[in-house]
Amino acid sequence: MTDSITVSGLVATAPRHIVTSEGLPITSFRLASTQRRFDRSNQRWIDGETNWYTITSFRQLAINSASSLGKGDRVVLSGRLKIREWENADRSGINIEIEADALGHDLMWGTAQFSRTIATSAGGGFSASPGLSREGDSESDDVHAHDTHDRNGETERVGAAQSPQANAQPAANEGLVDTPF
Repeated sequence: MTDSITVSGLVATAPRHIVTSEGLPITSFRLASTQRRFDRSNQRWIDGETNWYTITSFRQLAINSASSLGKGDRVVLSGRLKIREWENADRSGINIEIEADALGHDLMWGTAQFSRTIATSAGGGFSASPGLSREGDSESDDVHAHDTHDRNGETERVGAAQSPQANAQPAANEGLVDTPF
């Protein structure tokens, strides 16, 4: 039996992306999840205990998360919980791991730009294409050209001439305050 879990928190380490010798993409990072509660007697928010998780994603989710997430990002994820005991010569402990099924930015804390990845006909690879709404719909004759949005919100045209609005968007976290209310 598999235990499913949904967790929100901060990406605590830079995501580590590898591709195995068999060609399997894997991305992993540590997640810090701290529950908060409002203390009515003191009229302020109080942090509770912090839970630490090792998050692992595979295949296309690994590729997408490696290019979308960075240390300090607030995320929400859903996946399968795995608890593993470990021991070496000096110490022993428990690792709490989550194999992610779904993963994304926590929009309670900011905004995000979404670029859908779709299989391309040539080579079976994937490309980002924000203009496609369903399989088979096409935004232009050049299937290899697509807009990408970096972590600062800037747009770059890949596979074609650069978009004239490349620097027109503000930084993604400009003017944001780190509170949900």
